[in-house]
Amino acid sequence: MSLPIRNVAIIAHVDHGKTTLVDALLKQSGVFRDGEEVPVCVMDSNDLERERGITILSKNTAVYYNETLINIVDTPGHADFGGEVERVLGMVDGCILIVDANEGPMPQTRFVLKKALEKGLRPIVVVNKIDRPRVEPHGAVDKVLDLFIELGADDDQCEFPYLFASGLEGYTKAKLEDEGVNMQPLFDAILRHVPPPVGDPEKPLQLQVTTLDYSDYLGRIIIGRIHNGIIKAGQQAALVKEDGSIVKSKITKLLGFEGLKRVEVAEAKAGQIVAVSGFADANIGETITCPNEPQALPLIKVDEPTLQMTFCVNDSPFAGQEGSFVTSRQLRDRLMRELETNVALRVEDGDTPDKFLVSGRGELHLGILIETMRREGYEFQVSQPQVIYREISGQPCEPFELLALDVPEEGVGGCIERLGQRRGEMQNMEISSNGRAQLEFVIPARGLIGFRGEFMRLTRGDGIMNHSFLEYRAMGGAVETRRNGVLIAFEEGVATFYALKNAEDRGLFFITPGTKVYKGMIVGEHNRAQDLDLNICKTKQLTNHRSATGDELVQLQSPMDMSLERALEYIGSDELLEVTPESIRLRKMASKKLAKR
Repeated sequence: MSLPIRNVAIIAHVDHGKTTLVDALLKQSGVFRDGEEVPVCVMDSNDLERERGITILSKNTAVYYNETLINIVDTPGHADFGGEVERVLGMVDGCILIVDANEGPMPQTRFVLKKALEKGLRPIVVVNKIDRPRVEPHGAVDKVLDLFIELGADDDQCEFPYLFASGLEGYTKAKLEDEGVNMQPLFDAILRHVPPPVGDPEKPLQLQVTTLDYSDYLGRIIIGRIHNGIIKAGQQAALVKEDGSIVKSKITKLLGFEGLKRVEVAEAKAGQIVAVSGFADANIGETITCPNEPQALPLIKVDEPTLQMTFCVNDSPFAGQEGSFVTSRQLRDRLMRELETNVALRVEDGDTPDKFLVSGRGELHLGILIETMRREGYEFQVSQPQVIYREISGQPCEPFELLALDVPEEGVGGCIERLGQRRGEMQNMEISSNGRAQLEFVIPARGLIGFRGEFMRLTRGDGIMNHSFLEYRAMGGAVETRRNGVLIAFEEGVATFYALKNAEDRGLFFITPGTKVYKGMIVGEHNRAQDLDLNICKTKQLTNHRSATGDELVQLQSPMDMSLERALEYIGSDELLEVTPESIRLRKMASKKLAKR
C-alpha cells in the first residue's frame, strides 16, 4: 500500500507571515534533528529574498505527519511574481490562505486567491499574527468571506475552514479562546480538508514541468507533479514540446523531496511531486510522458505582462569599467536564459541590434531581474518603464491596477489629490480607531509609474502602498505625473565639496563629493520644472586668504539615496538608468542635448 499524499500551496499577500508559518511547520514536523541550527526564513534561500524579506521564487518541501506525506509549496505574495503562482497551482489539490489579523485580505491576496478558486481549490484560511496588539481576527474572517463572494466562489468554497495562528510563536488554534500550543491543528486541517491527489498509476505516464533547476552534475533538473502513471529511474521517456514535437530521452536521476533535501528514489507514482534529470531542453509547461503513448497535458496559461522596458548596451563614457559582461551578445544570451525559468517574462529584439524590449508584470518583477543581472557581473542600461497597450474589440485599452493605501489621517488629502491628477478613482475609504486610513483606488498602470517616491514624501515615510493588476479597460485621458527638472553634470571629472555647496540652493543632489561624473549624467533634482546643467567639478581657488581647510565646519545637506527601485521610478522618458555591478547612475539619452546655461 502506497503512502497517503497531500499537496498543498501556501498563498498570501506579501508580509502576512507566510514564510514564517512555513518555518514553524518545518520545525515541528521533525525535519531538523535535535541540536541542528535552524535558519530563519528557511524557504527563502535566494540572497535577494533574504535581503528584501519577500518570496520571489516558488519552492517546495515535504514533511511527514501521521504517516502522510505532505508536499508544501511556498508561493510569492507579490502580484509581480504571479507567474510563479500560476504555474505551481496545478501541482496542488488544496491551499492555505494566510491573512493578517489586523489588515485582512489585501489587493494581492485577491489576485492569488482568484487564481486558486479558478483551479477549483478549496482554501483553508489561517488568520495570522493574532499575538499582535489591537487585532480583529473575526473581522478578518468576515472580510475574507466577502472577498470569496466577490470573486464568485461556489458554496463549498465559501464554507471554508479557518484557524487562528501566530507563525512567530509557532502555534495554530481553532478558537480564539483556546490555548495556542503547536501547529498540530493546521496539520490536522490539511489531512481533513485537502483531498488526496487525483491520478491513475495504471495510465500512461504524464508529468508536467512546473519548475526548472540546474545542477553542475546533473544538468537541467525538472520539477513537477506526476498526473498519471509511474516514473522509474533509468526508464525511457518522451518530452512533448510546446510546438507538439517529441524528444525521447532517459530518466537519468529521479529525486523525491524530504524536508529541505532531495533524496534519490527508485520510482514514484501519480500524485507525487518529483525532480527529474535527463531532458536538457525541457521548458515550463511541457509534458514528460510515455514514449509509446505520448499524451500532452494542457500548457500552463500565464497572464500577459503589463509593463515594458528597453535593455541596451551601456554606451556612457564610463562603459566597460565595472562589469564583466558588457556586449550585446552576452546581454541577449542572459535574457534568453531568463526566459527558460521566468514564465511571466517576454523578450523581443529592439530597433537596433544592441536593444532588447523586456516585458514583465511590474516594476518589482523587472527590478529583481536587473538586480540579479548586475550581481552576476552584467553592465547595461535600461529605459523608463512603459505600460503595454492592447486592442480589445477594436478599442485601444490599457492595464488598470487596484491600489490599496494605508496612510496616517493627515496624509489622506494629499494622496487623494495626487491620485486624482493621475486618473485614480477612489472605491473605498475607512478610518481606523488607531488614527490611520485605508484607501482603495482603481488607477491606470501608467498613473502609478513614479508614484511610490511621491507617496513616501506625502506620508513622510509612514504610508504602506500595495497594488495588483485588475484588468484591461478603455484608454483614459492624459495622466499628470508632474516632476521637477533634473540637475545635469556639465563636464567629466570628480564632484567637489566646493561646487556642490555653491549649488545647494538649486536643488537636491544624488551624489556626494568625490563621485566621478561625466557630461550628461544626472546628479540631482532641480527646484524648478526645467532641467539645469551645472559644473560640479569646480574647485576652490586657493589664496593666502582662502585655505583648503577653511570650510571644514560647513556641511552639505544629505543626498537623496537612489536605490535601484527608486531610480527606476524616477527616470523620465528622455533618460536612462546605467546599471553596473558597482554603481547605479542616471543619465540623459545621448541624443538629448544639454540645456543651455
